[in-house]
Amino acid sequence: MDGLEASLDKVVLDPQLADLFAIVKGARNGFTYGAKIRFPHALVLRDKLRIVFKATFQHARNLATFATIYKTILVLFRKTSSEGKDSPLHTFLAGLVGGYMVFGRGIQSSVNQQIVIYVFARVVLALARLIVQKGGVIPRELRETVTNNAWPVFAALSWAGVMWLYRWHPATIQPSLKSSMKYMYDSVYP
Repeated sequence: MDGLEASLDKVVLDPQLADLFAIVKGARNGFTYGAKIRFPHALVLRDKLRIVFKATFQHARNLATFATIYKTILVLFRKTSSEGKDSPLHTFLAGLVGGYMVFGRGIQSSVNQQIVIYVFARVVLALARLIVQKGGVIPRELRETVTNNAWPVFAALSWAGVMWLYRWHPATIQPSLKSSMKYMYDSVYP
């Protein structure tokens, strides 16, 4: 048993296989995270077990596929780069290609829409923080004011926007959001 364990350790620790293991681990982690996130979410929204498992599998598969494409492209860039390391452009391009291939083309399922909207919201918030931290756009004397008021303004504008759209242009709202809003607000309006 010690011989087998030593052999496995040698393979796992071999630096020549590090890129391959990074790709496999990315796929595994994407699948695991997708299943972990989607399954409880789907249980709340769906009443049929088959639909729950289908949505969970789609979420997990798509994240695993994205992670595999992303990590593979990064490895290819690193292997072909004169510096032999990742650059910000490599990261962006790998995300762009993976995002397009997995989430951007074909029929847009509600699962893919939810994933992309979730990521988009986090990107917008992170970029807003980055702008404030770097201070290139906002003068130093206004940074604290912007930092202290950005979230309340963002939250208020988000809710103002969704309520305006729901009330005056409901056909433009994503169906599950519209359904939730109808449940909460339609009985209130005369």
